[in-house]
Amino acid sequence: MTDKNLSIVLVHGGFVDGSGWQGVHQALTADGYEVIVVQNPTVSLADDVAVTKRAIAAAKHPVVLVGHSYGGVVITEAGTDPKVRALAYIAAFAPDAGESVETLIANPPPGAAVPPILPPQDGFLFLDRARFAASFAGDVEPGLAQFMADSQVPWGLEALGGKVTVPAWKSKPSFYLVATDDHMIPPPAQRMMAERAGAEVVETAGSHAFYVSKPAEVARLIEQAATASVEVA
Repeated sequence: MTDKNLSIVLVHGGFVDGSGWQGVHQALTADGYEVIVVQNPTVSLADDVAVTKRAIAAAKHPVVLVGHSYGGVVITEAGTDPKVRALAYIAAFAPDAGESVETLIANPPPGAAVPPILPPQDGFLFLDRARFAASFAGDVEPGLAQFMADSQVPWGLEALGGKVTVPAWKSKPSFYLVATDDHMIPPPAQRMMAERAGAEVVETAGSHAFYVSKPAEVARLIEQAATASVEVA
């Protein structure tokens, strides 16, 4: 039985905000967890880590820290907080010391899909709106995928290039949910990062935005991390 005296802190990635976690939030709160959704500005990694640490501090209980995509970089840096019991990566970057999203995507594997990231403007990145659904949200309802494309959050180059200092996965139990139909982070890259982190891995068919399209499966992985964190506490 899962101990509900745990808080779940959800950290979104680049180009989006925390509202995409709505379905996951509903599933977890229905099961009795306190859930906090971080709203990172995604201007710089340092700012996002600070915002996430404030959310951790505000949590009533020990924390399972969850990150999607670039949010995985944030939780890798912020997760060394002593209040954090476990990490859950949802199709996320899991950098080692000195790595960033920028370094991890520098040499994509042959044949991998190339995300339609437009040239930076004033230090910020966007995805091509016309190609957003196919690359980021292929299994999301088309109207919602279009809204996600049209409501993109600017992603700062300082966030893209922010390097991890001490990776939390080296000291905290980690779990990783691989999206096997991901066209943003190639599944082989996800598996490599998960293996390197010693994470317990679950794979499911889904796009990069499967936290939106398949919230029950994502919540299940998070609850698995929660259960394990109680067992090792």
